[in-house]
Amino acid sequence: MSTFGFAPALGWIGGSLVAAAMVACAVTCVVLHARRGADGTDETLWSCVRRVLACVIVALMAFTPSMMTKTTSRAISTTDVVIVSDITPSMGVQDARYGSKSDLSRLEAAKSAITDIVGDYPNSSFSAVSVGASGAVDVPLTPDTRAITNWAQSLDTEDSSSSSGSSLDVVIDPLLRALKSIRDAHPDDRIVLYVITDGEQTVQNTRRTFSSLRHYIDDACVIGVGSTTGGRIPSKTAGQWVTDPSTGQPGVSIMDEGQIRSLADELSGKVVITSANDTVASAQIAQQAGRWREDDTQKERTRINPIVWPLAIALAALLAWELGTWIATSRRLL
Repeated sequence: MSTFGFAPALGWIGGSLVAAAMVACAVTCVVLHARRGADGTDETLWSCVRRVLACVIVALMAFTPSMMTKTTSRAISTTDVVIVSDITPSMGVQDARYGSKSDLSRLEAAKSAITDIVGDYPNSSFSAVSVGASGAVDVPLTPDTRAITNWAQSLDTEDSSSSSGSSLDVVIDPLLRALKSIRDAHPDDRIVLYVITDGEQTVQNTRRTFSSLRHYIDDACVIGVGSTTGGRIPSKTAGQWVTDPSTGQPGVSIMDEGQIRSLADELSGKVVITSANDTVASAQIAQQAGRWREDDTQKERTRINPIVWPLAIALAALLAWELGTWIATSRRLL
């Protein structure tokens, strides 16, 4: 439905000033014509009317007459899921359980968690990030779920010879860049972050906080894999274990649940500690995932269609009339 109204192109203040100036000019024309008529001038009534009409038309144009049309737009916001997986050597420890009593490596539990995450978010886009000695975006944002499942199946623990200790904060900077890029490209999308790790922190430096990531995400979940009992870390050399340099004996890695909960707190997210009974699919986060999948909203907008052109044509006609009269008068006076 369309309605008539005014929408000044110069704003109400600017439009009002221009209109006021034109009304003042119109009044001046009338006053001058009245005075000149009394003095016997040859200015005609039509000359006064023509100039007054031109001033009134400009005043109306300053207010920009328009047709206001209300429209309803439909916006669909989808979900972008970013999955971060720990691939440090400790992820090879065979002390994890995921939905059964069978022991498996922490990385195998992470792969199962990734499969469940992908299943929880149909019609969504995904990005994959791995973190070892450094963090890297392995799969840029894509709606192709097969790219994510293939990435998950290809994950392998980092060689202990290239690792100088574990610290998840090495992923913060590349993850910040990735999240900012997603937010800039899809400002209306929901971004959900999943971090899968055993929480182990072996470097001496204090870990940087993940709280800076909250600016770009709508929800987060930290998934813990492993056990508090721990286990020996397998080496890439068959039949050998990673040695603890302080003791000379095979090192034992223990899942740090406190570190996992700290990560979740910094992200204002939730925690899932996987076990024989607890998986991503059975956790509360899976039930809540539905509200992030798709958000369909309708918004009313008013479309403004200026109709200044009829006034412009009328003004052009009056100015042409004024010019013709001026030329005729000038020739008569020569």
